[in-house]
Amino acid sequence: MKKRTIAVLVALLTFVAGVAIAKLTLPRFRTAAPPPLPTREIEVSNYRLSGPYQYENLTIFLVHGPDQPFSGPYTPLQQAMERKVVVVHETSEVNELAIENRSAEEVFVQAGDIVKGGQQDRVLAVDLILPVKSGRMPIDAFCVESGRWSQRGAEVANQFSMSYNMAPSKDLKLATRVDPNQAKVWQEVETSKQELSESVNAEVAGVASRSSLQLALENDKVQATTAKYLDKLTSLIAGRGDVIGFVFAINNKLNSGDVYPSNAMFKQFWPRLLKAAAVEAVAESTSAAARLANEAVSIDMAGDFLVAAEKGVESLNEVTTRTHMAKRESEQGIFFETRDMAHGGAWIHRSYLTR
Repeated sequence: MKKRTIAVLVALLTFVAGVAIAKLTLPRFRTAAPPPLPTREIEVSNYRLSGPYQYENLTIFLVHGPDQPFSGPYTPLQQAMERKVVVVHETSEVNELAIENRSAEEVFVQAGDIVKGGQQDRVLAVDLILPVKSGRMPIDAFCVESGRWSQRGAEVANQFSMSYNMAPSKDLKLATRVDPNQAKVWQEVETSKQELSESVNAEVAGVASRSSLQLALENDKVQATTAKYLDKLTSLIAGRGDVIGFVFAINNKLNSGDVYPSNAMFKQFWPRLLKAAAVEAVAESTSAAARLANEAVSIDMAGDFLVAAEKGVESLNEVTTRTHMAKRESEQGIFFETRDMAHGGAWIHRSYLTR
């Protein structure tokens, strides 16, 4: 009996040793990772572009460049509102709110920032530099929640609680910045909600307010679908200290882009910029079949778009004595440049929209 037990143990040890040796000596067969997309780099104007970087129907080109002599620092509106150092006040005027910086930091508001609360959610229509201890300042806005003009739930009706999202479609940006029109804004809000509902195969309208764009963006299925894009693309800028902006295309059609005067400033805005682009890509994913009919957007096409947009005829809007906004329009697109007049007119944000 003892000899038999010893024999069994020897056999078991021999088997284990054989498995270990096989693992060390035999070739390992693994599922091959898909090859990365071929990327290129080109010089364009004062920038360098790299890409394409793609997930599903969203294609991104990164804009590289040196930091400008002046680039802030500015605190983004989202962070300032989270820390309650900036307050956005309801004025009972649909297209004008009041904003107040109570901190010792300068704050940058970007056109397209959505503020939640008040008597109805709004999208802010202009870039604005909020100086230290600014006091109340007027700011242009558009309603993105047509069905409410009262307190919503436990929210405060005379203030806005947060600004987590940005305008999630190029057409909504055009309706607030190029040809400002409240009726058109409402139309684009409804279009975005309908497209998102179709794409995620669920009704995205919020129970508390079916007309609210903000609540639609908070929908669980919209968040989950968008998160797939963010998981794949957020890290694109990791370890790249010279990235100052990006340009993107959806379904092989150029859409828009944003560029900042420094890598540090771009990094502050990147998460929300990418999220807005991803939401738009999700909304348009039902028409992804059309992508196959479109020529893939090349890095040269993205570069040509930036150059062409900057060559348009310029007009100037004095938002405040501190914040000036130049606009150039061409057949290819619209270019906005926000300038800080307290620092010699240094540019602090460039925005590009295709027509």
